Amino acid sequence: MKLTPGCYECLRRLIYQAAELATGDASLKQRAIKEAMKILDDEFSYSQLSIVIATKIHKVVREVTHNPDPYRAMKEREMTLARELHPELSLRAEAASRRQGRKRSNLYKDEFQGCLKLATAANAIDFFREPGSIKDDIREPVSFAVDDSEQLEAKLKDASKVLYLADNAGELYFDLPLVKWMRRFVNVIYVVKPSPVQDDLTLEDVRRSGLEGEFGKVISTGIASPGIVFSLASAQFKREFKSADLIFAKGMGHYEALSELPPKGKFFYCLKAKCKPVADSLGVPENSYVAMLQ
Repeated sequence: MKLTPGCYECLRRLIYQAAELATGDASLKQRAIKEAMKILDDEFSYSQLSIVIATKIHKVVREVTHNPDPYRAMKEREMTLARELHPELSLRAEAASRRQGRKRSNLYKDEFQGCLKLATAANAIDFFREPGSIKDDIREPVSFAVDDSEQLEAKLKDASKVLYLADNAGELYFDLPLVKWMRRFVNVIYVVKPSPVQDDLTLEDVRRSGLEGEFGKVISTGIASPGIVFSLASAQFKREFKSADLIFAKGMGHYEALSELPPKGKFFYCLKAKCKPVADSLGVPENSYVAMLQ
């Protein structure tokens, strides 16, 4: 998905947010903003992808401020919020399951639709929003504006390998039940970032959570970028991407990257359309949840 006129302001906000989080030194902050704004003004084009520019913005902010992880505190808050909410939502689902007379003990763990909706709900996490409003959104029932979940379930049972592209750090607690469900049928590789960028999940975040062993195989994209910048991705990621039967992509950044590739019926987007350009591209109202096979 290429840039639209509304993307400029979003990227400008990103620059100021990243610089503010990166340092309390006013002179370093202003220098980081100045250099990042030059990147934005030089490279903003309707033939460009926002994730390419965002990657360069974050790189220069980290370098100028000497802060390798400006979003560290934000990620920790998000992970704490998600860790607290996950049991609550799982128990609520279990109660719903009992009311419906189901024999299994936990809808989110044992049934595909529940696992998918749980994973999707967590995509309400957004580094531009306050934790309180994020918590309220995650608690709301998920209804898909585009729902290709049945096609996904059928494809999973015929596939050999799935690449599960993770998004925000806090989402790993909500991703795990779905990854475990998938692994009953198919080999799943959980893909994160190699090092910090925005509030995206990294290898170190997974290790610190204590859940690395439960996800099975975990690899990185090889590049600290929102979404995937394929020209900079690692050879390992490119091999796994090419050989996967299905790419399960969380979040808008991955949609922005993959939607530029020819649709092959192997890309499954699981996200909340948090901005108008992405919502318009998907053909859904803003803030809709999407489970779309392309």
